[in-house]
Amino acid sequence: MKLATYKDGTRDGQLVVVSRDLSTAHYATGIATRMQQALDDWGFIAPQLQDLYETLNNGKARHAFPFDPALCMAPLPRAYQRLTGAAYANHATLLGDAEGGLVVHQASSDHLLGAHDHVVCANENLGVDFSAEMVVITDDVPAGASADAALEEVRLVMLSNATTLRQVAADVQNQPAVAFSPVAVTLDELGDAWDNGTVHLTVQVAWNGRKVGMCDAGTDMTYTFGQLLSHACKTRALRAGTLVSSGTISNAGFEKNGQTEWPKGYSCIAEKRAMETARDGQASTEYMRFADTVRIEAKGKDGQSVFGAIEQELAPLSA
Repeated sequence: MKLATYKDGTRDGQLVVVSRDLSTAHYATGIATRMQQALDDWGFIAPQLQDLYETLNNGKARHAFPFDPALCMAPLPRAYQRLTGAAYANHATLLGDAEGGLVVHQASSDHLLGAHDHVVCANENLGVDFSAEMVVITDDVPAGASADAALEEVRLVMLSNATTLRQVAADVQNQPAVAFSPVAVTLDELGDAWDNGTVHLTVQVAWNGRKVGMCDAGTDMTYTFGQLLSHACKTRALRAGTLVSSGTISNAGFEKNGQTEWPKGYSCIAEKRAMETARDGQASTEYMRFADTVRIEAKGKDGQSVFGAIEQELAPLSA
């Protein structure tokens, strides 16, 4: 099923069930009012949400309404914690981390944005960069869980755009906000695209309307979500409602006729600049400027959007 959180003037928003084709939605009132409520009692609440989802898809939901992604908050607007991994060794290598080991960082849980919310920045000269990432939302994960056991606690999957200020060194300051796709989906919605903790979907990234990324999120994922989760809970349990990000999706280059062939697309500007530097000796691509837009989306084999699209504009603080 597909779930979203509508803006209603509160911090947690209102849980809605969204149809498979993202055309209609229905408030989950009477089952669960908030996403966290559903996660806290998933075994009891999820089957009821699934029934409503099937009714909605069959066109028989009495109070269905047109789904508007612009009205969405982050699917889980106030997560208990957000962790971000470095699941793609190629990305780490391009950005100068030759080791590319298994790493999971604690990330800020503030400013979890909706898919169409503006990215607000104090200064456009700080190296503003987008980053297309896959994210899972967990149930309770016990301390010391193996990769396989931890993977059993994944409840929902979504896309994110993690904004990074490349000219700011301090980690606590260089990621001012992160936005999420309009909907989060259960694993059954992904079908065979969900394979042992990897998501084999092509993530499309457009910058100012120009397509710049067509990266397969599963092909070059060095560390699966099971491994990321197991690493994160090695010494502590994870509470239901934990967000775990893959880090920037990255596809590796390859050798052809003795030359390095770079991937056709990129999921963040820093990767493009690193490729340019390796090829030409210097980077020519600039970072984002105010009024720039970014769009991130993944489509299934049927050509339909799986999570809905993240569409954001970079805006100054006064906007």
